[in-house]
Amino acid sequence: MKKKNKLSPHTPLSLNTSLSLNALVCKVRGGADPLVCGAPAGPTAEVPKTPRTSPLKPILTFAFALAFALALSVAFGAAAASPAKTRKKPAAKKPAPRTHAQTQAPRTTASETVTNWLDAPLPLENPAALVPFLERLYRAEKNPTTAAPIHVLHYGDSHTASDDWAAELRTLFQSRFGNGGPGFSHAGRPYNGYRRYDVKSFGSLNWYTHGLVGRDGDGMYGLAGIAMTASRPNQFVQLYAQCQSAELLYLQQPGGGPFELTVDGGDAQRIETDGPTIPGFIKIPAGPGEHRFEVRTLESKPVRLFGWTTDNDHGITWETLGINGAQAGMQLAWDADLLRAHITRRNPALIVLAYGTNEAGNSDLTLEDYRATFTKVLARMRQASPTASLLVIGPPDRWVRTRAGWAPMNNIDIVTEAQRQASKSIGAAFFDLRARMGGKGSMRSWVQAGLAQYDYVHLTSQGYKLLGAALYKEIAGQFSAFQKVRDEVPGKTAIGRQN
Repeated sequence: MKKKNKLSPHTPLSLNTSLSLNALVCKVRGGADPLVCGAPAGPTAEVPKTPRTSPLKPILTFAFALAFALALSVAFGAAAASPAKTRKKPAAKKPAPRTHAQTQAPRTTASETVTNWLDAPLPLENPAALVPFLERLYRAEKNPTTAAPIHVLHYGDSHTASDDWAAELRTLFQSRFGNGGPGFSHAGRPYNGYRRYDVKSFGSLNWYTHGLVGRDGDGMYGLAGIAMTASRPNQFVQLYAQCQSAELLYLQQPGGGPFELTVDGGDAQRIETDGPTIPGFIKIPAGPGEHRFEVRTLESKPVRLFGWTTDNDHGITWETLGINGAQAGMQLAWDADLLRAHITRRNPALIVLAYGTNEAGNSDLTLEDYRATFTKVLARMRQASPTASLLVIGPPDRWVRTRAGWAPMNNIDIVTEAQRQASKSIGAAFFDLRARMGGKGSMRSWVQAGLAQYDYVHLTSQGYKLLGAALYKEIAGQFSAFQKVRDEVPGKTAIGRQN
């Protein structure tokens, strides 16, 4: 017979008992506590069994849930921070590299087109206007050691100022008619990019340049329309040039300051510029060879310089007088008396005017107004040097960017025609540069041939040389025709004067 387990208040409780905690308390109290035992449910009331549970399980479950939530949060945060990945498109198949022949084909074609244009016959308009100049060339070739030097003044805009075009003409004419030296060149460096291929020019920083585009002034700019002023001591300009003689052009003015002039580092000559306003000239005997000329200011008073002339006793000079951005009408603001004095002293055989590119950009341009302005400019040159030949060179082709792309600038038509009419009225020769290039729209082929820049305005150095050679060829052709006639009358000049 099994013994019944009796519980007493001293019997230790075990967690392994099959009774629930409420049932156990109720049994110890003998069912007297209704809050614990509840109402009697009949003689056979049964307490439901609860499964055994570890006290660590709820803690582990909570910890696992917390860790899972944290992992999801980190994953979603990283996904939001990083850009969405896109599938890479398959790489396009690269075309086969172009061969050298394929790359050069368009340029070769354009070069051939330009060559054909340059070789096409295009006579100089009114070539008789060049007779006085051709006569001077004739004498120089017949008597190279005794003929007087020939000076050419070439005015213009940036096409001229680059000295590529003028340098080619200088080289070609001097190779046939003798090297007359560099001729006129600016004092110091009047603007960034100034250059002459046949001289070297330097200067200190504290010089002010008069006459540049956009600068108003007193008009006392001299031969080239540009002057340099320094008002501090110890400011210098230097020139290195091959010549037999030289001359410095400066301005004498009230309150002008003194300066020193040295040649090849020798003894300094002090020059005073204070006095009535008149052009000043200092002749510098140098002797054959390369020389270094230097001017250095001495006091805090203004010294204004116009430039140098460096010459040889015989031959021809081709003197570059271009200003970046210039228009022909700018000359009307130059002091007429000073300009006439400088031109008279140079005694040019030929004056070249090559403007028009910048005028074509004026929105208010009209043929009548520009023709009147250009006629006045030519008349001033004629008055300054009555015996010199005048040659007008029309503007090159120019394009402009529009909404539809690049297109030829129509105002070049107006400028060219106005210059042609003005030249005819004054008695100047006219060279249609755009027609020589190939006509309206030809600039594209020059760009494709590598002979013009991508601004469709300026040429490259090689392009300017080609235009220089084309102009020389035209003048040389006129000279050959003149020479045949001139040889038939050896005792007289072409203008009726005795040799």
